[in-house]
Amino acid sequence: MSKVISLDQAAGLIQDGASVAWSTVGMSYFAEAVAKAVEQRFVNTGHPQQLTLIHDCGCGDGKDAGMSHLAYPNLVKRLISGHTGQAPKMAQMITDDAIEAYLLPQGVLTTMWRQIAGNKPGVITKIGMGTYVDPLVSGGKVTAKTKEDLVKRINIEDEDWLLFKKFPLDVVIIRATTADEDGNLSVEEEAMLAEILPMAQAAKNNGGIVIAQVKYIAERHSIHPKEVKVPGVLVDYVTVAPADDHKQTIGSVYNPGLAGNSRVPLNALPEMPFSARKVIARRAAMELEANVMVNLGIGMPDGVAAIAAEEKVSHLFTLTTELGTYGGIPASGADFGAAWNADAIIEHEAQFDFYDGGGLDIAFLGLAQADLAGNLNVSKFGPKVVGPGGFINISQSAKKVVFCGTLVNGAKLTFENGQVSVMEEGKVQKFVNAVDHITFSGAVARANRQPVVFVTERCVLELRQEGMVLTEIAPGLDLEKDVLAAMSFRPIIAKDLKTMPEAIFAETWGGLHDIMMSSVQQ
Repeated sequence: MSKVISLDQAAGLIQDGASVAWSTVGMSYFAEAVAKAVEQRFVNTGHPQQLTLIHDCGCGDGKDAGMSHLAYPNLVKRLISGHTGQAPKMAQMITDDAIEAYLLPQGVLTTMWRQIAGNKPGVITKIGMGTYVDPLVSGGKVTAKTKEDLVKRINIEDEDWLLFKKFPLDVVIIRATTADEDGNLSVEEEAMLAEILPMAQAAKNNGGIVIAQVKYIAERHSIHPKEVKVPGVLVDYVTVAPADDHKQTIGSVYNPGLAGNSRVPLNALPEMPFSARKVIARRAAMELEANVMVNLGIGMPDGVAAIAAEEKVSHLFTLTTELGTYGGIPASGADFGAAWNADAIIEHEAQFDFYDGGGLDIAFLGLAQADLAGNLNVSKFGPKVVGPGGFINISQSAKKVVFCGTLVNGAKLTFENGQVSVMEEGKVQKFVNAVDHITFSGAVARANRQPVVFVTERCVLELRQEGMVLTEIAPGLDLEKDVLAAMSFRPIIAKDLKTMPEAIFAETWGGLHDIMMSSVQQ
């Protein structure tokens, strides 16, 4: 009997009160056509309603796609997610306290599926201790109506751990490129390998059903067995989506270079224009060493990859992403999560196992808000709570972390002859007395003696045992007027306060190779 059904039939399989999990990486791996069909069914009939929606990555395009299709009162009761920043309508429901909501570390959720499939109690980890997902803080609850405890502290062998408890699964909606007539799934046009196999296994061992959205239907036995990423026996239903509802990334319908099906000349990628962002990326890149494994966050940190390519040092280290890519150049902007010319792509959940175990040598991450204690906030902006994505996993487990961002939001600076001038000060301070949300715990970092560096276009700080220490200042700036006055707290000023290299403030640079090779000689 054929497993292929229509989109309307797929939407009709979701019952009121169901717990529904979705594969997603922005728009990658997200069953957009199924979500549209569920939305239309709800608009027409008022059903399904009171759903628990679960997804580990951000889900949407920043506008109306992804989880925004399901952001209706009475359609959703509870959200368990790693990030909502790409689904503004769902994020608004959290801001309005309209639903129960838990925003948990992406790496915890992506490894949860195996725990559910294996009938384990959940994910046991130290990831999240000291942050807002710690039950001693808020347990990941981000609305007032969220009451149930999904995270608890437990003690094993006289050590404290966090237990992220498993949850029921009634429906799992995954995505692949091709399904054969038996439901075997392959992912040849997808930009990465997501966690669709453990998700399907979790559903089947939990009494749930699995619905797969695909682009193509193939003849039975036509997919090579090693190319089957989810066996058909684990898939109950298959539905076919139009190409526009099956986008490879937020920005691309399909690009073979992002799927590893072709290689693109890296000199075809545009150079980063000279700006404060480029200065920050250059100074951050100076923290690189040869033969290290690196992760880059979205936004300001992904400029490190562009600098490495410009400086022709990409071969000296290995860039990775939490989505499982190794080597090449991580894509940025609307293609974030994919990579150009990757050497290898592994499963999402396997990458977080490696990250959580300390496999990353250095991570470059965003700097939205930092405080006197060395805490970071990237998950809450005023009343808007978007969640951590993979930030908590990556920042806590990397051997060294470099936070990258401007000192103040909205300031206007000039860079001339290697000197910096502040022409107009910004209005929103980022270095504050206490962050609004603890997404990274300075106390935990100090206890673990983890090296932590904060790189801005005006100065560099380090988190040391004695506190936040300002170690470098940009050439041409006045310490009191241009730096300290732009911070809510006064850091410790290093006795050997240095000037940031003038060369990184020029249009062209060319110094990164020598800096990295010096690390080899040492």
